[in-house]
Amino acid sequence: MSGRAWYAATPPAAVLPDALLAARLLALDPRGTGAVIRAQNGPLRERWLAFWRAHLAPATTIRKMPPMIGDDRLLGGLDLSATLAAGHEIAERGLLAESDGGVVIALMAERLSVATAARLAQALDAGAVALARDGLSRRLPARIGVLAFDEGLNEEERLPAVLGEHLAFRLDFSDIAARDMIWPRADPEAITAARRSVGAIGASEAMLGALCEIAAALGIHSLRAPLLALRAARGHAALAGKRAIDEADVTIAARLVLAPRAVQLPPQAVAEAQNPPAEKHQDASRNRAPAPGEADDGRRQEDDHARPGENESPPSAAQILAAVRAHLPPGLLAGAGGKLSRTRAGAVGRVGATRSEAKRGRPIGVSRGEPKGGKRLHVIATLRAAAPWQPLRRDAAGRGKDGGHVLVRRSDFRVIRYREPAATLTIFVVDASGSTAFERLAEAKGAVELLLGECYVRRDQVALVAFRGQGAEVLLPPTHALARARRALSALPGGGATPLAAGLDVARGLVIAAQQRGESATVVVLTDGRANIARDGAPLRARAEADARAAAAALRARGSSGVLIDTARWPHPFARELAAAMGVSFLALPQADAATLSRAARAARMGST
Repeated sequence: MSGRAWYAATPPAAVLPDALLAARLLALDPRGTGAVIRAQNGPLRERWLAFWRAHLAPATTIRKMPPMIGDDRLLGGLDLSATLAAGHEIAERGLLAESDGGVVIALMAERLSVATAARLAQALDAGAVALARDGLSRRLPARIGVLAFDEGLNEEERLPAVLGEHLAFRLDFSDIAARDMIWPRADPEAITAARRSVGAIGASEAMLGALCEIAAALGIHSLRAPLLALRAARGHAALAGKRAIDEADVTIAARLVLAPRAVQLPPQAVAEAQNPPAEKHQDASRNRAPAPGEADDGRRQEDDHARPGENESPPSAAQILAAVRAHLPPGLLAGAGGKLSRTRAGAVGRVGATRSEAKRGRPIGVSRGEPKGGKRLHVIATLRAAAPWQPLRRDAAGRGKDGGHVLVRRSDFRVIRYREPAATLTIFVVDASGSTAFERLAEAKGAVELLLGECYVRRDQVALVAFRGQGAEVLLPPTHALARARRALSALPGGGATPLAAGLDVARGLVIAAQQRGESATVVVLTDGRANIARDGAPLRARAEADARAAAAALRARGSSGVLIDTARWPHPFARELAAAMGVSFLALPQADAATLSRAARAARMGST
C-alpha cells in the first residue's frame, strides 16, 4: 500500500468533516493522544489549526518541536551555568516538561528519529519524562498531546510507527483544496460543556466487545487501538449530550480510529467479494416453516410474543463494519481479503542511507569517549558530566568549596557523534543480447531510466553494465550525472549471445571498488536468464550456466543487496536459480512495461536495504 493510503482512511469528500470532528474531540482533552496529519504547510493546515485552537481550554500550552531536536532540549538536563555558580546540580526543564498539560506540535514528523519518536510515545503513555543524565535522576510531569504533521512527499517518508500507534487519528489533506472548503463557526461553549461531562460517560460491555471485535476483524492486534477508539466514542457521546455511548458513537469511533489502521478486510466482506451471491435469500430461512421433526426451540413463539424493547440486541460488530467499510484504506478494497502490503517494520522517513560512526556530517549527540582518532571533544557536555562531582573532587584535593578551577577527569570526556549520508551505488546490469534485444530491451531501457531518475533524487551514484556477444563492459562508471547516464542508456546496442557470467563478474568488480570506498552497493540485474557463453568465450550452454552460478555465488559473498528481474516472455527456471545463488530477490515479469519494471525493482531494493 502506498504511503498516502496508509493515512487516507476516507474518501476526499469526507476528509474535512472527519478532520473537523477529530479537532473537536482532540480539544476535549488532548493529553495522552493526538493525531497524524498528512499535510504540507499552507492555508488548509493553518485553518484546521485555528479551528482546533478555538476549541481548546484557555491557557493550554502549545509548543512547536523541530524534527532534529536534541535530547538536551527535549528532555532537559543540567543547567551548567547555574550549577557552576551554585556549587550543586540544578536541573533545566526540557520541552516535554515545559509542555505539561498542553500539546506538542511535531513539524516535519516524517524526519523524526526513532529515538525521539520513542521518547514522545513514552511521555504519552506515562504522562512524565524520566531525566537520568548528566548525573541527574528526575521524573518530571509531561502530560502532553501530540500533533504530528507529516510533510513527506513519497512512500519512504513517514512517521515512525512507534509514535503513530499512540496517536488516535490519521488525517490526509493531500487532495483537498482550501478554496473549496466551507468552514463552520467554532463553538467553544459546547466543547466546554462536553469537557465537564466526558469523564462520566459510561460504556457497556456490549460496546466494549463491539470495538474489540471490529479491531480483530480489521486485523488490528494492538490493544491500544480499541482503547483510543473508546476514548473517541466517549468524546463523541459527550458532544451529543449523552450519558453513555451507543452504537452511533461506536460507529464514529471505528471510522475515525480503527479504519485507518486496518490491515485486512473483514472476513464477511472477503467472502462476499470472492463469492458474490446471485440472489439474496437472507430472510427466506427466517420466514420458512420448520420441517417435520425439526426443532425450533420455541424461538418463533418467543419472537411472536416478545414485548416491545425486550429483544433489543447489543450493537452488531458486523453492522458497524458495514457502516465503516467505505472508509477503509483503498489498498484493502483493491484485493479481497489480501493482506496490506506494508514497508519494512520500523521504517522511517529517509532520503538515503546514513552512517552514525562518521567523523563529520550532522551532529546527532554526544557519547562518552576520548578525543582521539579524529573525534572532537564536546566541551559543554564534558563540563556537564564533571559539574556534579566538583564538591567531592575539591574536598579530595583540599581546595575547599569555592576554590580552584573545574576539575575534569578522563571519565568526563564527551565526544561529538555525527551522522553522515553514506554514499550508495546502484549498479544496473542489463542483458543486451539478441534473445532480449528483440523482445524486452526497450522495456528494460525504460525501467532503468525511471530508476536512474529516482537514484538522482536520492543523490545515489549509478553505474551501467551491459553484456552481449563475447563479454561485458561498463558503459557508465559510477556517477551522479543523470544526463550522462541517459546518453549511455540510449546508445545501448542490442544483439548477440548472452555472456551472463561476464556481466556478473564486471558488476562484482564495481561492488568491490564501492565497498573499498566505504559505500554500499545494490545490484539490479535485468535478463532473460538464457546464458550461452562461458567465461572463456566458448558457446556451450552448460558451461555458461555453471560459470554464471559461480559468478553469482562470488557476488553474493560480497554482501551486496539487489534484485534479479526475469524479463523473458516465458520465465526461465535458470533465472530463479541464479537469483537464489546471488542471494537477491527474484521477480518474473513476463508481461510488464517500463513503469511496472521500475516499481518492482524499487520495491525489491527497499526491501533489501
